[in-house]
Amino acid sequence: MRKAFEVTVLGTSSATPTKYRHPSAHYVRLEGSYLLFDCGEGAQRQLSRYGLRTQRISHIFITHLHGDHYFGLPGLITSMALFGRTEPLIIVGPPSLKSIIYVLLTESDSVLPYELIFQSTQTDFVETVVETDQFSVVSVPLKHRVPCTGFMIHEKGPERRLNVDACVHYRVPMEQFDSIKMGADFISSKLGVVSNELLTTPGYKNRTYAYITDTIFDPDYLVPLLNGVELLYHEATFLHERAARAAETHHSTALQAAQVAKMAGVGRLMIGHFSARYNEAEPLLVEAKTVFEDTVEAVEGQTFVVGQTAV
Repeated sequence: MRKAFEVTVLGTSSATPTKYRHPSAHYVRLEGSYLLFDCGEGAQRQLSRYGLRTQRISHIFITHLHGDHYFGLPGLITSMALFGRTEPLIIVGPPSLKSIIYVLLTESDSVLPYELIFQSTQTDFVETVVETDQFSVVSVPLKHRVPCTGFMIHEKGPERRLNVDACVHYRVPMEQFDSIKMGADFISSKLGVVSNELLTTPGYKNRTYAYITDTIFDPDYLVPLLNGVELLYHEATFLHERAARAAETHHSTALQAAQVAKMAGVGRLMIGHFSARYNEAEPLLVEAKTVFEDTVEAVEGQTFVVGQTAV
């Protein structure tokens, strides 16, 4: 059975909350690992509302220091303490985020029973910011009004399935099974090189989820980075009739998000970060679909499986 890799949308609004939408936040579950991308105002309420495992979150990734992307973070941190968290929490984001959080904790006399570990992002080059046995996270500098990075989560693990009968036939030691599942050949003292294809069968391709928010339309830069991504979340703050306003504020239109998705050949596009001027997101979805059919609207509370095509 394939490992779980899914994204639950907690917030879809840009700049301010609205009557029906919260600011940016995405909750990612990757087979036992729980990650949060951005933490806009009300994120902890959304986590509770949708029954998500808040205390299991190991990493929080903050794209930039506009309030709609991190004003929910101080409340979430202190609530975790109130509910008895003891495990360390890793926060990845802009360098000054650490001092902002510590000022708030100090001035409110808040004492945490767990360790906060801050890791700074930078905006000069693409880099791997987290590496585990299950996944890696890469930060992607974006062009916005303040320093900003998107993030890409790469699933890790074997892409081949072990053919046990073949391994027994070729007398492969069990201690080599893991490396063979990862694609290695077997070196036999009698037979020489036994190719990996003889010892395995095709498995599942590792998947990637890209979280690209708050960026000017920049296909020359983004398309090569996003090539072949299974699920792309790309901001779509405005309809294309407001393309000039989008450029002025360093945001993108729904049409532009779809153009990036099409050029990059992604599996599925999810659009969000909608301007409060739009009471309904349907016009933005319709606009994006004129360019890239496999587009879905980011709906709060809805969970999307990475690697599943749009219906």
